[in-house]
Amino acid sequence: MSNVDVKIVNKLADKANDIRRLLVTMCNRTGNVHLGGALSVCEVATALYYQFLRPNDVTYFEDPNRDRLILSKGHAGCLIYNILVDKGFYTIDQVCEEYNTVGGRFGMHPNRKYLPQFEFSTGSLGHGMPIATGLALAYRANDTKQRIYCITGDGELQEGTNWEAAMAAAHYRLGNLVAIVDRNKYSVANTTEKTLGIEPLDKKWRSFGWDVRHIDDGNNMEQVAAALSDLPDVGFEENKKPVCLISHTKKGSGFNFMEDNFTYHIAGLDDAQLQDCYCQLDQELKARR
Repeated sequence: MSNVDVKIVNKLADKANDIRRLLVTMCNRTGNVHLGGALSVCEVATALYYQFLRPNDVTYFEDPNRDRLILSKGHAGCLIYNILVDKGFYTIDQVCEEYNTVGGRFGMHPNRKYLPQFEFSTGSLGHGMPIATGLALAYRANDTKQRIYCITGDGELQEGTNWEAAMAAAHYRLGNLVAIVDRNKYSVANTTEKTLGIEPLDKKWRSFGWDVRHIDDGNNMEQVAAALSDLPDVGFEENKKPVCLISHTKKGSGFNFMEDNFTYHIAGLDDAQLQDCYCQLDQELKARR
């Protein structure tokens, strides 16, 4: 099925396991982490940061013409904090000691003033897509053939600014823009469809002029890597469209007591739960080997 080398897929899956381990450790030490939606998008974020964002080397954050990732669902910033820990920018102790504290760098939502590895401060839901569209338009104006990625939550698609941005992106033929919808089907207190229904989601994006593709299991690294490697070439010709990847995921993915459980949208983990998480991660790693 996949057009990505199996060694790359396995390496990325191993890395996602590492990031989950850091994330649950942070959650145990700090409490009140936006855990469920961070876990659901773990495979997508890991694949981007460790394989698909260009240039994919140590110069990435210094390159002004790099691919850009906008984390519109800024409440999943805790996931990216731990990716940055794994990459050596910070330590897990720094994250845990400063998380959600007055003057700390690591808020519940990322703040670029303190963390320059984030392109923008996000967290006010619905604002990431307009930012990403503006960046994509600027790259088009400068004829910069790099991509702009925007990870949105499905709950924030209840916000109108996303659809204004979607109209503009299609109008300007932004063939460099990729919206990735983390379709875990839950928001903070209930399912998205009970809160304010957004289906049929694919038809809505298509009606706005987007090339819509599905990742049937967005927590399967092989499927995620295949979808990201199969994106069309960047361009702005008459037939070009921005791409929307609808990534079907599970809230709390990776841990059986959290999956599809909105009470873990924001939560802490006690020591027994943490050990359970470690055990499940070890079992997942063993099963793939």
